Amino acid sequence: MSRNTQYQFVSTDTGALVSALVAGYEKITGVSVQPASPEKLFIQWVADIVLQERVMNNYTGNQNIPSRASGENLDALGELFYVSQRPAAQPAVCNMRFYLSQAQSTSILIPAGTRVTDASGTLIWETVADVYVAIGDTAADVQIRCQTPGAVGNGYAAGQINTLIDLFDYYSRCENTTASGSGSDAPTDDEFYALMRASQDAYSTAGPQGGYIYIAKRVSTEISDVVANSPTAGCVDLYVLMDDGTIAQTEMKNAVLAACSAATKRPLTDFVSVKDPETVAYDIAFTYYIPSDTAVSSAEIEAAVDAAVEKYTAWQCGKLGRDINPSYLIGLLMQTGIKRVDLAAPSFTVLRDGSNQDTPQVAAVGNITATNGGYEDE
Repeated sequence: MSRNTQYQFVSTDTGALVSALVAGYEKITGVSVQPASPEKLFIQWVADIVLQERVMNNYTGNQNIPSRASGENLDALGELFYVSQRPAAQPAVCNMRFYLSQAQSTSILIPAGTRVTDASGTLIWETVADVYVAIGDTAADVQIRCQTPGAVGNGYAAGQINTLIDLFDYYSRCENTTASGSGSDAPTDDEFYALMRASQDAYSTAGPQGGYIYIAKRVSTEISDVVANSPTAGCVDLYVLMDDGTIAQTEMKNAVLAACSAATKRPLTDFVSVKDPETVAYDIAFTYYIPSDTAVSSAEIEAAVDAAVEKYTAWQCGKLGRDINPSYLIGLLMQTGIKRVDLAAPSFTVLRDGSNQDTPQVAAVGNITATNGGYEDE
């Protein structure tokens, strides 16, 4: 069901309403209403007021339906579901290593809240707990989190966060040893509604397949798809795909594992693992031909073809187990204004979706070759 489709509880047909008011007036007064008469103008004014009220009635009714409500109204309807509140934006995290200039004869404290940043000072990060550099050691690891919640903190490569703000004794240098991840923005209305629906599987523990999927997706709005299966009794394997079609990185997998392994969520007999799906590489190669009588420039068509390919690659890797489907690519290309397309790759390939308790697969694009074959007559 589309959240964009509004249900009409009462009619907002202006013509029908004006006709009904005119007929009622004529029946009561016995006077025929003329098109330019004062009575007709007054009736049209009344109809305008009634229509505004009907529009508000329709809006109010739709805001009481979770699939159509928005903003604070959707938040209020969360009380009807297992997930009663819209999740807040979550900060990105990664592992940080601090180095001393030399080993000391006493432990050196790096207090919680010690701030670091990257060379350009774009975002500020802070340590989440106290950590000591042990006697005789010159380094210690601790997790840091971004002070700005949201996906903005994701994707900092190892070594990129390397500037200390709050100095401590014997400090030498610092660097993040893992890429930052697991940051997520607050869910949009569509994402929150999908989470509401998924939460219906979580009234007990995460034992049901849908329960594990819901708890995993609740970790981050950046998660696009989750597959949960059980290859052997008592073992649960989770596979996580991100919105951009990439496989979840270490920090995100750790966050999903922690959420799904919590004592209040996981059945006591379940052993939970977060694993990587199998990637299946494919190439795109085609030649397209432009109708000779087209009014659109070749440059515009070429740009449209590139956009269609980009849309296809995003769709193809947007779900675990989605078959590599060249028909979808051809359909997108034929909407760009070309005459025909000679597709050499990809070929249709069935991918595993994990439904047989095996490792799901996800498509990964390789080389893209789009050749303009020039003009052709109809």
